[in-house]
Amino acid sequence: MGKKKELQRVKEYADNQVLLIALGAHNDNLKRLEKKLGVDIKTRGNQITVQGPEDAVEHAFAAMDKIYAAAKKKGDIDNSDIDNALHVSEGYKMSAKEKVTAGNEEEDLTLKTRKRHIQPRSQTQAEYVRAMRDYEMVFGLGPAGTGKTFLAVAKAVSLMIEGQIDKIILSRPAVEAGENLGFLPGDLKEKIDPYLRPLYDALYDMLPRDVVDKKLELGEIEVAPLAFMRGRTLTNAMVILDEAQNTTPMQMKMFLTRMGENSRMVINGDLSQTDLPRGVQSGLSDALDVLRNVKDIGIVTFTEKDVVRHGLVSAIVKAYDKRYASRKGLAG
Repeated sequence: MGKKKELQRVKEYADNQVLLIALGAHNDNLKRLEKKLGVDIKTRGNQITVQGPEDAVEHAFAAMDKIYAAAKKKGDIDNSDIDNALHVSEGYKMSAKEKVTAGNEEEDLTLKTRKRHIQPRSQTQAEYVRAMRDYEMVFGLGPAGTGKTFLAVAKAVSLMIEGQIDKIILSRPAVEAGENLGFLPGDLKEKIDPYLRPLYDALYDMLPRDVVDKKLELGEIEVAPLAFMRGRTLTNAMVILDEAQNTTPMQMKMFLTRMGENSRMVINGDLSQTDLPRGVQSGLSDALDVLRNVKDIGIVTFTEKDVVRHGLVSAIVKAYDKRYASRKGLAG
């Protein structure tokens, strides 16, 4: 194969102060892009010059545009902004339909909470936020670290702040699928809290602690194991089921049929991380099969490219997926 075509491209950014923030101290952010993408980047005033393989140059400017936009909006840049820009820029070769959507400046996918305003960090996250806006029931599928639960909780909090719902219910299977709480020490709250801690963490990241505690006390926010959903009809609420891959088909059916008037449901899970006993089908897998022809249900699938935790998490997920795929091939 011949050497990839080299390209040099220059782009000027309007606001020099914003650009300085985007570049980072001692141009550290540019150095990271250079190392990651294998390009040479020079700066002169408001101009950025990138030289390297054609696709890498395009990739670099897609990332730089994202970093510049974040600097303009936030007034600073952190490592997560760089990681996000690199993830998003990997998809710069968008379809015509995606370009129309991306170019629609009137579309605002910001989720506004009391402590922070949250925006999608990848194209799949944007698709997920749109799905929660447009559908009353949404399935979010994919590996840990892709923001499924965090964004769902942010959506619920924003809807409550806007007065569109009266209650937020966050749930997950407590201990594997059987919810064997009796074997654990302590009272019921002490038994279940460790399994629900990620949901509490998300709430405290979006609302002041005293507000969360008050709403928990009043029952406006409820964090409970899946077993507590039985026999209830949930109205005027957003209900989020986390770790749904660890439900049984019967538990999943029970949960889905709790939906009442003016309610929304988000069901999140990772089918590659099922903790169910061998031979027991996942309720999440079963639901996706049963509901595949039901209209008005949103289904969004994340991949390791959407991981927004430490950069190593994406590499770890990818490595495990490769291992499981090879084992499945051998088994077949």
